[in-house]
Amino acid sequence: MFFINAASGVPIYEQLIHNVAQLTETGVLKPDDRLPSVRRLATDLGVNPNTVAKAYRELEARGYTYSVAGKGSFIRRPADGEPPPAEAAALRDFQNACRDAYKRRLSKEQLQGILNEVYEGSMTDD
Repeated sequence: MFFINAASGVPIYEQLIHNVAQLTETGVLKPDDRLPSVRRLATDLGVNPNTVAKAYRELEARGYTYSVAGKGSFIRRPADGEPPPAEAAALRDFQNACRDAYKRRLSKEQLQGILNEVYEGSMTDD
């Protein structure tokens, strides 16, 4: 279920976070599904348990999971009206980019132009 590429240059804990996020967003992992224990996943992947524990802590901080003492980590169900974690992260990133653009004195019209281009499909995915 989880795939890591030690030669990719991306830290293993970040790869694990990406794996869980992607599996959650695609519906493979559903709310309240239990993740493998830190020890089991570390053994299965041949990595240090601290690496898995770091990924699990970050997943919880990002809102993907919750933990129950003595039971493990589980996929979190968004509260009513709350966007899924990936959408919430995208909105935060967009808000931060807008703040940065404002600080750099880009006009509202410039930003709206970019939004229009994106939503009209004139920009390509990179």
